[in-house]
Amino acid sequence: MSVQAATIEFVYLLASVLFILSLKWMSAPATARRSIRAAELAIVLAVVGTLAEKGIVNYQWIVIGLVLGSIIGVPLGMVQMTAVPQRTALSHAFGALCVTLVGTAEYFGNLHEAAGADKFRMTVLCVELILGGLTFTGSLMAAGKLQEVLPQRPILYKGQNIINFSTFGVAILLAVLLILNPTWSWVLPLIILIALAFGVMLIIPIGGADMPTVISLLNSYAGASAAAMGFVVGSKLLIVAGALDGSSGFILSVIMCKAMNRSFTNVLFGAFGQVQASAAAGTEARTVRSATPEEAADILGAASRVVIVPGYGMAVAQAQHKVRELFDSLTKRGIDVKFAIHPVAGRMPGHMNVLLAEADVPYDHMVDMDEINGEFAQTDVALIIGANDVTNPAAKTDPSSPIFGMPILETDKARTVMVIKRSMSPGFAGVDNPLYYLDKTLMLFGDAKSFVTQIVSQLSSSGGGH
Repeated sequence: MSVQAATIEFVYLLASVLFILSLKWMSAPATARRSIRAAELAIVLAVVGTLAEKGIVNYQWIVIGLVLGSIIGVPLGMVQMTAVPQRTALSHAFGALCVTLVGTAEYFGNLHEAAGADKFRMTVLCVELILGGLTFTGSLMAAGKLQEVLPQRPILYKGQNIINFSTFGVAILLAVLLILNPTWSWVLPLIILIALAFGVMLIIPIGGADMPTVISLLNSYAGASAAAMGFVVGSKLLIVAGALDGSSGFILSVIMCKAMNRSFTNVLFGAFGQVQASAAAGTEARTVRSATPEEAADILGAASRVVIVPGYGMAVAQAQHKVRELFDSLTKRGIDVKFAIHPVAGRMPGHMNVLLAEADVPYDHMVDMDEINGEFAQTDVALIIGANDVTNPAAKTDPSSPIFGMPILETDKARTVMVIKRSMSPGFAGVDNPLYYLDKTLMLFGDAKSFVTQIVSQLSSSGGGH
């Protein structure tokens, strides 16, 4: 092995180690920033090592690709924090498209004329193309739903699951034909087209409530396809990085499903998120109590313990910085303030943690569901900001509810519950929340950012403390 080759292998090894450490450090908020820096350095090393390969004979197209990628990537990276879920979905889409294109190029460049092509390489090539194709269009559909350019509710039609499985089965059958007959180049475009169609068909029946799980699952698919590409092109680094991405995405998906007390099959094929007609009809005879920002400020100012429950309403209103101001205002009065984080709150895994971290909310005040639930009974005020389904007591009390059995934040145990919400419309799951009709609950109708601003202003003007 030459010095150059040995150096490149060492760079790849170092990048692999950094990828592994990055994943480990991502498990805790305190080390998350270090994780990102390690991942960035690993990617730089991987790119530099690849550019130093002897097999590259012309850098012209590579430079053009780097420039075009930067032109696209920089604006994507400058989006507001509220748009991170759909930007993440687009990143999955671009990565999957890359995998699909590389696989296609590898086939037509090296494999399609070899009648005796290695069956293993052909197999992983087909896996790469199918996963890459369905992840590309599936991620685009997910981004469309998150951006609300596509309907949030499931798009359904008769016999949908049968058609979906049949379509996927055709792709598998064609893949087997290509593996057995590598020279049948006409089969490959059909595999890609069917995979692209299946990606659309897979995501459109899934409602907005399941988008956090869908995003992590698409991340798993993208990683698995990248690992398959590593086997095809002979890159150990791609195999390691893809395997890490795929396995971590899958494990996260399992955690998300557990947090909702649901299975993969229910998430993917359960059409969860349809508006429940019975629940809507039952709300007509019930009334709610509302409060003004001044009244809410008085209640919060008189409390000793406050738990703030952030949800997608906070993200939509971009209220995280005002929520931080509310946190500061309350803690200056000597009030114990914590943030209750549900694993599936928002639109992607860790969505609330990301938003609160952006507003510099201290990590030690963000408490996971399992830990905070034991404290609600001793909590004076639970302030819910746009979190619907993850605080719905029907998940514990109503066996007919589609969210029955889902672990929730038990805000109904607090002495007073206040909910900032634009209207009484149901959340992503499409079910009404009986919490809103309790005698202890006050509805704070309005935009979250505006309402919290008014509460902070009222607290500041009243001054005082315990």
